[in-house]
Amino acid sequence: MNDLIEAMAAGLLGVRGVRAVALGGSRARGAHRPDSDWDLGVYYRGSLDVAGLASLAAGLTGSPVEVAGPGGWGPWVNGGAWLSVDGGQVDWILRDLDRVERVWADCGAGRYEVGVQAGHPLGFWSPAYAGEVALCRVLADPSGELADLRARTATYPDPLRKALVEAAWEADFSVAAAAKSVGAGVEPGDALHASLCLSRAFGVLTQSLHAHHRRWLLNEKGALAAAASLPSAPPDFASRVTALLRTLNADAVAAAADLVRETRASLV
Repeated sequence: MNDLIEAMAAGLLGVRGVRAVALGGSRARGAHRPDSDWDLGVYYRGSLDVAGLASLAAGLTGSPVEVAGPGGWGPWVNGGAWLSVDGGQVDWILRDLDRVERVWADCGAGRYEVGVQAGHPLGFWSPAYAGEVALCRVLADPSGELADLRARTATYPDPLRKALVEAAWEADFSVAAAAKSVGAGVEPGDALHASLCLSRAFGVLTQSLHAHHRRWLLNEKGALAAAASLPSAPPDFASRVTALLRTLNADAVAAAADLVRETRASLV
């Protein structure tokens, strides 16, 4: 499969607009299972030949493949395709290299965005673009521009670290909002609003914990376990968060407030 992926990356470079291809996800980090997908970041500039991508995909799979062009999967995930090749699942994920570089410049200045994006229930945090580059394995990059950016993203920017650690204030705010939505005692009250508020609070804390340790956090999947493994995480962070989200009553919200305060104190 590795040879096929290398050949696929070379083929993608033949599509107008594509500038570089990178392996991402668990396979790039060496944390994959035998059945893990192959995530290919397809970095392009300017006008992208989506029809050319579809033609290449059809040639690889032997059947038509729907390719979502820029914006087809939302404002941040952008677009791509899901392919089944030789029994393996390969995901093409489009990335506008100009936009990635703008986000990286923002990271260096301590600026970030959180955008609404399908598949990201806590929102898409823009520094993930830089994190994807930092953690990827470059497969095809004839001009060297992605490799150059990868070298720069190897150093986590101090202004971004400061901004994301300070973002932990929102966890307090969200827990306070949840307190208004739970019923007295064990009654659930407004379960949807309360659960969203607590999830948001803990999601923000995972971002702040990662930033504190200068670690890139790419999405919500696995974020809780990864945050719990960091040195400054409170004891039993993951199990406590899990228990509180399952309980969802006034006592749980009070305990969540304690956990938020404990976590924020560890970030000082």
